[in-house]
Amino acid sequence: MINTSRHTRTRISVPQSKQRAPWMPASFAMPPTPRFRGLTTYFLQAARSAFSEPFQLVVEHHVVRLKRLPVALDGLRVVQLSDLHHSPFTGADQIMRAIEAANALKPDVIALTGDYVSHEREYAAPCAAMLGQLEAPCGIFAVLGNHDHWTDAPLVTDLLELEGIRVLNNEGLHFEHNGASIWLAGVDDTMVGLEDLSLALAGSRTDEMKLLLAHNPLALRRAARAGVDLVLAGHTHGGQVTWRSERSASGGRPRRRLLRGLGRQGDTQIYVSRGLGTVVLPVRYGCLPEVTLLELKKQ
Repeated sequence: MINTSRHTRTRISVPQSKQRAPWMPASFAMPPTPRFRGLTTYFLQAARSAFSEPFQLVVEHHVVRLKRLPVALDGLRVVQLSDLHHSPFTGADQIMRAIEAANALKPDVIALTGDYVSHEREYAAPCAAMLGQLEAPCGIFAVLGNHDHWTDAPLVTDLLELEGIRVLNNEGLHFEHNGASIWLAGVDDTMVGLEDLSLALAGSRTDEMKLLLAHNPLALRRAARAGVDLVLAGHTHGGQVTWRSERSASGGRPRRRLLRGLGRQGDTQIYVSRGLGTVVLPVRYGCLPEVTLLELKKQ
């Protein structure tokens, strides 16, 4: 079931000169044959959109209602950034625009859900330095993604922590604010086989609210069995290139695999971010990059 309690989207304006990749032509010549003009126009417009979407950042604002959220934490503002993929495909200007947008939202806490780089180690230090400019009075917490492991997980971890970002590697802690607390945990990446949810929840109380950071949304089923209240994930890029909505054409039912947005399994809710960057090709279609603001409310 998709949660639709309250959702707003704010588009961040980008200068026209930055709305396309440098290798994308500024204009396209139309084919001379009128018979194919309509079809060709459609595909050229789709191509233009696919190359420009990576630069069209939006802020997604969702209210998430949680039964076990302490009253003192009602209204807690959590900003999530995911899948930056700093690389030749995703430049510093795109990342800094997202960081500035995140800071402007005045979050209490910031959650980073993995894949800070794609494959090149030389992008790890600049990415960490930019993330070090994030501001949240209650802290910045992170987990690693599969691309971080495929690049250099110890390096990425050390660089983030040098910037004051707490990397939760199959561990958790009592997050305290306004005299109340919840269990905030993070698991290592599922795809590389290092996720250990039981270790991340070790030390938590059965009756307290649990917020889990997990790069891969496949952690949802195990999190639901373990009594986690809310999971924040990324990894999917929202599909990166998608022609369909999250609801299938037959009966309007949600897809079995949640690619983006709010969903749930039992009493456990999940938010899957579309992230910022791209892989394989520097394109997006139907999946604008996002900064996410989750406003936690007592149910």
